[in-house]
Amino acid sequence: MIITEAQFFSDTKGDNKFSVLFEKVLADAFKKTLYIFISHKHNEVNHVYRLQEILGRYGFTGYVDWEDDNMPPTTSGETAVQLKDRIVKARKFILIATEAAIESKWCNWEVGFADAHKYEDHLALLPIKPDQSQYKGEEYLQIYPSIQIRSESLERSQLSYYVQYPNGKEISLKNWLTI
Repeated sequence: MIITEAQFFSDTKGDNKFSVLFEKVLADAFKKTLYIFISHKHNEVNHVYRLQEILGRYGFTGYVDWEDDNMPPTTSGETAVQLKDRIVKARKFILIATEAAIESKWCNWEVGFADAHKYEDHLALLPIKPDQSQYKGEEYLQIYPSIQIRSESLERSQLSYYVQYPNGKEISLKNWLTI
């Protein structure tokens, strides 16, 4: 199932208050592996901030490369080396699976690398689209667990996140983050 942007946006603020705190918690998160690697299309920062907010609810930091002062200022081979290191050391890997991210060479490379190091209990997709339409030409995405929203009522506080595996098994997002 696809999460619509309206559903996702209704449960989050989308501001960068977690990003502002990022520098303070990143060092501790690296030490404790409480950070979650967020793969995303760079121009979709609003989605990133919203996912960081959700992860923060459970005590985790969402890592994004453009907030990391140790990343090279321009994309290079060193960027790839450092991304590989961050993915391996991350507790989990989440791809914000928008159409633009799915078309991105970097996002696809990150998913492929994460597949080898995180599959299956430590990698998930967060499928977000403006509507409920399915992805076309990206059937390989069906092999990964996906983060879903269960609406228990129309109130924001009643939304719950869970991870659904391809075999139908479900686990709360909170529990998935801790396994």
